[in-house]
Amino acid sequence: MATRDRLPGEVAEALRRMGVLRSAEAPPAERLTGGVSSDIWRVDLPSGAVCVKRALTRLRVAADWRAPAERNLYEARWMRRAAAAAPGAAPALLGHDPETGTLAMAYCPPATHKLWKPLLRDGVVDPAFAATVGRTLARIHAASAADPSAATEFATDAIFHAIRLEPYLLATAAAHPDVAGRLRDLAATTARTKRALVHGDVSPKNILVGPRGPVLLDAECAWWGDPAFDLAFCLNHLLLKCVWTPGARGGFLACFDALARAYLAGAAWEAPGGLEARAARLLPGLLLARVDGKSPVEYITTEDQRNRVRRVGRALLAEPVDRLGAVRAAWDYTFARGEGV
Repeated sequence: MATRDRLPGEVAEALRRMGVLRSAEAPPAERLTGGVSSDIWRVDLPSGAVCVKRALTRLRVAADWRAPAERNLYEARWMRRAAAAAPGAAPALLGHDPETGTLAMAYCPPATHKLWKPLLRDGVVDPAFAATVGRTLARIHAASAADPSAATEFATDAIFHAIRLEPYLLATAAAHPDVAGRLRDLAATTARTKRALVHGDVSPKNILVGPRGPVLLDAECAWWGDPAFDLAFCLNHLLLKCVWTPGARGGFLACFDALARAYLAGAAWEAPGGLEARAARLLPGLLLARVDGKSPVEYITTEDQRNRVRRVGRALLAEPVDRLGAVRAAWDYTFARGEGV
């Protein structure tokens, strides 16, 4: 959604420093709504529309969740690497202004680039597209794993802790003392596993269904670390969509299978079994985090729905599994029975 808005003067100045804006006058702009971590505008320039993002230091959630604004420097770097590894997988980067924490990128028109999340909400499922997401993600991870410079370029442990490990796993540990040790162990294992360039927010709200395949957005969490996090993070959303649109459960689970299978087939940088095991152990913690962490999903609204998610997450934290299919089976079984805690 968009609303007419005057582009802040400091953002216009940032665009001038990037060389994106050459006029002294403020260009027409629309604020794009729905962002949690950034202010986002569509800016209409004589050369065409561009998308402009400015990172927020306090995120728009109910909990007090803060993050350093310099994270979009790493988003800009991720976009360059993703485009090189999988052309078209990220919008074209036009510029970055470190002074204001602002970046500019090509605008992807909604007419040709549908957001995946509302399609899933409406029960529009396409396992072939999900498989393409998995293959694309694996290509980006594989390219970075083969490039030693990525580890130095994305040494963002503090940022990743602040906007992923703490609000998801550690905050959830505080809400579930009996499985807190498991959640803290997951956070520690994730933090110390260094294999590839992680996007950190691979979810349907950040994936466009483009004419040539998926386009990944919002890599503010970019980090040199455990690629299993990206896999588990996206698969988590496909499971949760079963709660939002229960009539499409079979399609969501088919997407889960297709994405996981395609991703693991491309995981040439390490033994796929070990990678899958880390993702399978992490996934229950992320399920629980999306109802009891600092960023609960907005579409799980009743206590019965939350209890259903808690049942699966808590059970699999207590008795971890090493295969994603086992997580899927536990979820499907509980969902089919309509069980709560």
